[in-house]
Amino acid sequence: MLDRPRRLRRTAGLRALMREVTLTPQHFIHPLFVHEQDTELPIATMPGVSRHSISGAVEQARMARDLGITSVILFGIPDEKDPEGSQAYAEGGVIQRAATAIKAELPDLTVIADTCLCEYTDHGHCGPLCQTQDGDWTVDNDAALELLARTAVSQARAGADVVAPSAMMDGQVGAIRTALDAAGFEHVPVMSYAVKYASAYYGPFRDAAGSAPSVGNRASYQMDPAGGEREALREARLDVAQGADYLMVKPALAYLDILKLLRETFDLPLVAYNVSGEYALVKAAVQAGYMDERRTVLETLTGMRRAGADAIITYHALDAARWLREG
Repeated sequence: MLDRPRRLRRTAGLRALMREVTLTPQHFIHPLFVHEQDTELPIATMPGVSRHSISGAVEQARMARDLGITSVILFGIPDEKDPEGSQAYAEGGVIQRAATAIKAELPDLTVIADTCLCEYTDHGHCGPLCQTQDGDWTVDNDAALELLARTAVSQARAGADVVAPSAMMDGQVGAIRTALDAAGFEHVPVMSYAVKYASAYYGPFRDAAGSAPSVGNRASYQMDPAGGEREALREARLDVAQGADYLMVKPALAYLDILKLLRETFDLPLVAYNVSGEYALVKAAVQAGYMDERRTVLETLTGMRRAGADAIITYHALDAARWLREG
C-alpha cells in the first residue's frame, strides 16, 4: 500500500492539527537602541529600526506590549565615551534612565538590560584595553569584570528585571552574580550571552550602537565560528556553573546546530539572538523584490523555535507579532 503523508497536509486545518512548533508574540524579545537625544534617528543599515529617545523607547515598549510581546532588551548609546565606558555603570546613564522610565509606565513588561561596555568605550571594545607582549591591544579581562559587575548592579537598581552580560569575558557571570547578591538583588536573573561568536553578522549593530572597535578586533574574546561543539559546550557549562539563569546563542541563523546542542544538553531557558545582519539580509532581499518578507521572517523564527529556542531577540518582533495576530 502506498504511504500518503500528504493526507495530513491537505487543508489548513489538518496542517494546524499536526503542528509541533508554536510561534507567538510572547516568544519575542524586542530590542531597543536608546540614545541621549530627544529625536528618533533611523539606522541606515537596519531599515525600520531607529535609535530612540527615552520617551520614544517607552512608546516602543508600549507598542510591543500592546502586540502581546512581554519583554524588551535595551542597548544604550551615550553622548560621552571614555576608555573604561563609565557611562555604562553611571547611576544616571541612558539605560538606567530608560529602564526606570519603562518600568514606571509599563510595570508588567520585562525589561532586560544588555550588560556590556562596548557601546560606552571610546575604543569600542568590551572593557579597558591593555597591551599583550606582542604589542597588540586586547581587553583586560579581570579589570572588565569589576566594571561589568558595577554595570549590572546599577541596571538592577534602576529597575531592570534581567541583566544580560554580552562581553564574553571569562568569569563575567560569576562576578555579576556575586555583585548582584551582595547588593540585595538576589532576585534579578542573569541572561548570559553564553555562546557568542566573532561574527560578520554584527556589522549593522555596530553601526547602530557606534561600537565598532577602533583598534584590533574581538576575535580574542568572542568565539571562533569554526570552533565547533566542544567550545560551545565548555562556554555554556562555565556560565551554568557560575549561576546563569538563561543561556543564549548569538548569532542564531548560522548556529542552529549549536542552539539544538544546548537545548539537548542543558535544562535552562534558551535564548536565540536573531542578529542585525540576519535582519538586514532579509530587508535587502525584500527591497530587491527577491523574497516575501512575512513568509521569510516567520519561517526563520519558527526554525529557531524548532531548534530549541524558548525566546528570540529579533528586530522583526513588532512586524512578526502583527503578522501572527493577522493569522
